[in-house]
Amino acid sequence: MKIYTIDKTVLLDIAKVTPHEQGVVIEGKIMGTMPMKAVLRPDQLRSGLKLVTPRLIWRLVRMLFQRSP
Repeated sequence: MKIYTIDKTVLLDIAKVTPHEQGVVIEGKIMGTMPMKAVLRPDQLRSGLKLVTPRLIWRLVRMLFQRSP
């Protein structure tokens, strides 16, 4: 999965998501060259849920059926 900046350059390329005893490990590359491993801990996941709104959920569902520009 790739996450892009506003000007359509690759910011983050996620290669692997695996369970870990501390949470979930996300592996990939930042800006195409810098390898990274990040851990998503349960407390951070709960705090991230505050960012999710009904409008955002609706947008995400609609995106599943849209073509990429």
